[in-house]
Amino acid sequence: MQAKIDDLICTPATYADSALYHRIFNSLRRDDPVHWVEPQDYRPFWLITKLEDIREVERQNDIFLNAGRPTLRSRTEEEKIRAVTGGKPDVFETILHMDGMDHRAHRAVAQSWFMPANLKKLEGAIAQVAREFVDRLERQGGTADFCEVVAARYPLRIIMTIFGVPPEDEDQMLYYSKMITAPTDDDVETTEPRNELRIRAAQGLFDYFRKLLADRRANPRDDLSSVIANAEVDGKPISELAALSYCVTIATAGHDTTSMTSSGGLLALVQHPEQMARLRADRSLMPGAIDEILRFVSPVKHMMREAKVDAIVRGKQIRAGDSLMLCFPSGNRDEDVFDNPHEFRIDRSPNRQIAFGSGVHSCLGLHLAKMEIRALYAELLDRVDRFELDGTPGFYKGFVVQGLKHLPIRYSMSKVTA
Repeated sequence: MQAKIDDLICTPATYADSALYHRIFNSLRRDDPVHWVEPQDYRPFWLITKLEDIREVERQNDIFLNAGRPTLRSRTEEEKIRAVTGGKPDVFETILHMDGMDHRAHRAVAQSWFMPANLKKLEGAIAQVAREFVDRLERQGGTADFCEVVAARYPLRIIMTIFGVPPEDEDQMLYYSKMITAPTDDDVETTEPRNELRIRAAQGLFDYFRKLLADRRANPRDDLSSVIANAEVDGKPISELAALSYCVTIATAGHDTTSMTSSGGLLALVQHPEQMARLRADRSLMPGAIDEILRFVSPVKHMMREAKVDAIVRGKQIRAGDSLMLCFPSGNRDEDVFDNPHEFRIDRSPNRQIAFGSGVHSCLGLHLAKMEIRALYAELLDRVDRFELDGTPGFYKGFVVQGLKHLPIRYSMSKVTA
């Protein structure tokens, strides 16, 4: 049974079956919350399933490091990446792969840009993009795949806007984003080996952003591309790889997490109409509703850490060099933290959700993501009178960032814009 569970944890399809996922992790939180996993085709690791343990590992960021194994990959994919990079564990060099002063210095490049005071100037532009995408929904005539028409492209348009790149490049960015996020999914069409797709996508995105950054060094503008292109780290220009990786991370992770949260949140509201009605009637519930949606959807399924020295987690001996998988959806359903954790309640309080991590490695774009979701839902609730499912939702198969890929809905829009 343990071998079966260990292999299921490393099977992308498990994450597309929420009932199976939660059945596995409910039992692990109860019986073996720090679980040693020895799956086929993957290096072994510890599974950290309870919220307080996840927070504690993230808090001890001098002991449990990002560098070495940032996300789960098969032995074959790890070998291919090291062959391409000359021994490095990833093709990227992002703040997700950094620790200590190196992480702090690189995170500072764009941190102030993503703080609420600076993002406030984008509120009007984000509201306009939300309006445009609900206009698209209106033109569909009452039936649509919400993921395809709105959720997949709405946050991407905002990312393109803050980078200062044209909307006509969206299809290219969306294609590469899918290759990085869900290379094992059936909807990602390819003739290449799937364990090489992240490498191919990285190369394509590097080529795209290399040209953009060169232009912004020569012709800086008031956009995020210019901030990254002209950044300094420790008094020296940021390295090309770090700059390119910064762009790729924001363009992909910043898009996918918001896309999957937006669609997953709408599904939760449709499946809980009494919660939808409450949110329609009282918009002051919106901030709490967004936190509950983040908890319920948890688009980031895991991040990995590597122990620098021997340590203890919940009584288990962790050896130096051991890997740990932090399971965010499991932490967000922890019975010791959340009352009736499998219930969806927009007024849940307190709500200590960790959908985007915690501590020094928490998501850089969290405030932007919440702003995007708030603007989109405000527009939807203002203009769409009724939502219901029009088929079976479909989920991506993947175990890093994962969520809905199809959300067929029927709806009515009596509040037509001028």
